[in-house]
Order: sequence, then C-alpha cells, then structure tokens
Amino acid sequence: MTMDATMDALPQSAPHHPDNAARNRLVIAILLVSTFVVFLNETIMSVAIPHLMNDLGVTAGAAQWLTTAFLLTMAVVIPITGFLLQRINTRPIFMLAMSVFALGTLICALAPGIELLIAGRVVQAVGTAIMMPLLMTTVMTLVPPEGRGKMMGNISIVMSVAPAIGPTIGGFILGHFDWRFMFYFTLPIAIGALILGATRIRNVTTPRYAPLDVLSVILSALAFGGIVYGLSSLGEGANHPSPIPSWAPIAIGLVAMAVFIWRQMRLAQQNKALLDLRTLQHTNYSIAVLTMAIAMVALLGSSILLPIYTQNVLGLDTLQTGMMLLPGGLLMGLMGPVVGRLYDRVGPRPLLVPGVALVSAVMWALTLVGTTTPIWAVVVGHMTLSFGLALTFTPLFTSALGSVPMPLYSHGSAILGSVQQVAGAAGIALFVAVMSLTTAAQAAEGLSGVEALAAGIRAGFLCGAIISLGMIVTAFFVRRPPDMPGGMSHGH
Repeated sequence: MTMDATMDALPQSAPHHPDNAARNRLVIAILLVSTFVVFLNETIMSVAIPHLMNDLGVTAGAAQWLTTAFLLTMAVVIPITGFLLQRINTRPIFMLAMSVFALGTLICALAPGIELLIAGRVVQAVGTAIMMPLLMTTVMTLVPPEGRGKMMGNISIVMSVAPAIGPTIGGFILGHFDWRFMFYFTLPIAIGALILGATRIRNVTTPRYAPLDVLSVILSALAFGGIVYGLSSLGEGANHPSPIPSWAPIAIGLVAMAVFIWRQMRLAQQNKALLDLRTLQHTNYSIAVLTMAIAMVALLGSSILLPIYTQNVLGLDTLQTGMMLLPGGLLMGLMGPVVGRLYDRVGPRPLLVPGVALVSAVMWALTLVGTTTPIWAVVVGHMTLSFGLALTFTPLFTSALGSVPMPLYSHGSAILGSVQQVAGAAGIALFVAVMSLTTAAQAAEGLSGVEALAAGIRAGFLCGAIISLGMIVTAFFVRRPPDMPGGMSHGH
C-alpha cells in the first residue's frame, strides 16, 4: 500500500468533527499553557549567562553549555518523539513530559555549581523536547487545513511572548534575588500545568505499534552530539586549548549522521524508521525546513550575543537588558494572530519573503555595533528583527507540516524540531566561537578588553548576516501546502 493510499484510508475527518470541538479546544489550550512554561524557562536563562559567568567563575564557553547542552539534549531526544507519539496516547505522554521538566527545574534550583546546573538543564530539555512535537502533531491532527494558519498564529504568541517576557522576568529576579530563584519561579507554574493536564486533558490520538531501533538512537546522539561539541570546542579553544582537536568530534558527528540517514532509509522500507525520512520527499516540506534551519542559526546565535553585548560592552544590567528585549518580543506576540489569519488568506510567500529580508537586514546592521552605539538603535533593531521573524515562523511551520500526509505528522514534527535544535545549537556554538577567537586576537594586538569584545561580537554578527542570505533565496520556493485552497499536490 503506498503512503498516499494509506493516507486516504485513514478517517481524517474524524478529529475535526464538530462534536469534538470543545474537547479539542481544551486539549490544545492545556498544551499551549504548558508549552508557554517550557519556553519561558528557555529564555529566563538568556540574560543570566554573564551573571552566572561571574557568580560561578566560569568562561563564556563553559556558561554557553547551559544553553548548548539544553539544545543538544533536545536534538537527541526529539527524533525519539516521533516514535513516542505513535506508541503512547496524549495524556500519558503529556504527563511524562511535564513531570520530567519539573524534575529538571528542581535539580537546577538546588544545584551548587555549574556541573549539576548543566545536568538539571539536560533533564529539563528532555521534557521540553517532547512538548513541542506533541503540540504540533496534536494541532495538525485536530485542526482542519483552512484554520491551521490561525491556530499556528496562536502558537506563535506562546512562542514569542514567553521568550519576550522571559529575559525581563529573569532580569528582575537577578536584580533582586539569587539566580536560583529563576527556577523557584518556574517550578510552581510547571507543577500547576502538570496537575491541570492530569485532571483535564483527554486522549485524542490512536496509538499504534512502532518499533524502536536502538542503533538509530545511538547514531543520532553521536551525530548531533559530535557536530555541536566540535563547534563548541572551537569557541573554548581560544581561551583553553584542548588536547582533542575540534575537527575530530565534528568529523565523527558527520560520519555518524551519514550512517544514521542511510539506516533510516533502509528501515523506512519496513516502516521501522526512528525518523521516517520519507517526509523529506515532499519538496515543499524540505524547503520550509531548510529555511527554518537558517533562521534558527541566525536567531539563536544573535540571542546569545545580544545580552553579552548589552551587559559587557554597553554596561547595562540584567533588568535593563530584559526591558530592552521586551518590546520586540511583545510585537512578535501581537503579530502572531495577524500573520496566522493572513497566511490562511494569501499563503506563505507574500509573508515569508519580506520577513526573511528584514531579518537579514537587521543582521547586517548588527555588524556595525560598537562601544558607543545608542540603546535606542539596539531596541529598534531588535523590534525589526522580531517583526521579520513573526512574518517568518508561522508560514514556515504551517507550510512544512501541511505538506506531509497525516500518517507522517509525528515524524514531520520530530524532524522539524530536530533540525531547529541542531541549527540553533550550531548557531550558538559558531557565534560564540567566532566571538571568542576574534576577541582573543584583537586583545593580543593591544585593544582594550571592551573594544576587543565589541570587535568579537561584530564578527559573530557578520557570520549570522552572511548565513541569513541563504534564507532569502529559499523563501521564494516555499509554496502553499496541498490541502490549502489553491495548494499543489503532495510530493511536488
């Protein structure tokens, strides 16, 4: 039976039935609240990196592992979520995700030093990794095609308002309390979401048998881990030369990735793949995922450099940095529903092309920052960047997942999530590596510490600006999904 024939045989209309509308709204609402908590946790940490470097006496490269280890764990766990979402029903998998996340938050709150703090972040990441594909797959299953843009717009409010208020809350907490209170703040909200879900959420999917290939799990961990670890050690190498050359783990990672892809192709023929790469045969999905990957490299790389720049070059404190990033995030949140409705009307390209052009323009503008750049210019730049990203993410998510048949939704969500995390981790590692190497070189030539750091940050942003040109090209090729009015047929 072909994939398209299998798709036709499934009762696709059943989840969209009007009788299920109230249940569907409740399930999606609980998942949105829980995802909000998870995203808030991710960005509360962003303004804390310079603070933790001083408090725990660690380098930027070591502190960066608080974010890199988180993203790396997500990249390793997300491929397994495709399998989990097929095997386990909605309620138990939600309970698993939020329980693990709450446990990780508790470990972080009690951590005496950087090592246990990183371990707690890894546990948090396991819970976070399950939440995102669970939300995406549930929405794709329950929401009919003509309403998906609007729903993805609502999801993008969560994805942008939580990151927007995260640095502000983080800055406020760090201004008045110990850094551990960032986790004491998140923990009761996470437990509240867990209790709400445990009592109110309903099962909305039909589990089916799916085998777990252990070798694929090991290969994916080696592949993603090796590449990101190698990139991270490039950054550390500027300050602490490593006995292992940084190209070695990158090479191991690339070889493992090639074997992983080959194995998934083989297993897909028997419907046993950990990640079913047949989703990538749908061209529109692949182009949208590639564009998303470039956007994530630019976005997460810059999100780690901006707080370092505002605090260590411009001399702002954590609360001022948080307040500076707030307008952009709120703008992105307000834009979410508007972009979602526009997407349902006009499709992806009229939104995507101007969106990615704005993101690239801001990246190029950030290559000009220095020790005397006015704060208002950074705020305007960040707001423009947020506006561009608002026009970018909703169309990309909706076009990508709408372009694969229903049986592949869980794999489509998992691949999209994996690519996001690996690209994000690679972006952070790359930007910090370029910043560290350039700063060290400039300091060796006799520049003052602040001037050398400003030069390093400019070099990091230049990296992002060059990379961002790629998504301007790919954005022109993203098309309407097949099940949207005026869409193309599957696989084209």
